Amino acid sequence: MSVAEKRKVTPVDYLAVERKAETKSEYLDGEVFAMAGGTHRHSLIGTNLAGELRSALKVGTCQVQNSDVRVLVRATGLYAYPDISVGCGKLEFEDEHQDTLLNPQLLVEVWSETTAATDRGQKFWHYRELESLRDYVLVSQYATLVEHFARQPDGSWLLRDYDQPGQTLKIDSLGVQVPLTEIYAGVEMER
Repeated sequence: MSVAEKRKVTPVDYLAVERKAETKSEYLDGEVFAMAGGTHRHSLIGTNLAGELRSALKVGTCQVQNSDVRVLVRATGLYAYPDISVGCGKLEFEDEHQDTLLNPQLLVEVWSETTAATDRGQKFWHYRELESLRDYVLVSQYATLVEHFARQPDGSWLLRDYDQPGQTLKIDSLGVQVPLTEIYAGVEMER
């Protein structure tokens, strides 16, 4: 018995299908990965943080995008849908559709138990290849926990954990401070 070879999808084919699809999928190395649906808690946390970022950045050249905008990591070929992306200055898109951002400065993932390892590992490995990226933020939807990775001048990444309700997430590259109480406003924790 022979095993059928899996057909690789080109980025062009992926985008053609993705732009018409009712559900989102991410893409890497010729493979398409369906994204799981979100939860109320996931949505509330993402909306809270996006709202705070938008409010803090409304004067200036930065724009906050939700997960409807894809990000392409050209160096690795990853197409992904971060929960929040922030681009500053002239935003660069892959093409005239303006649905695939090339130069985010901040990416945020609200992680679940099924995405935590990927968000911290493989996705972050890809995202680090974005020259524009200065900050990567992971937000737990199960406990008060925000992990902020900030790119240092030498290219290394510094991790700062925020795990107390009274703390404030500080994103120096954007000049933004967001209290954890605002990120988790209205969210009922499981633990």
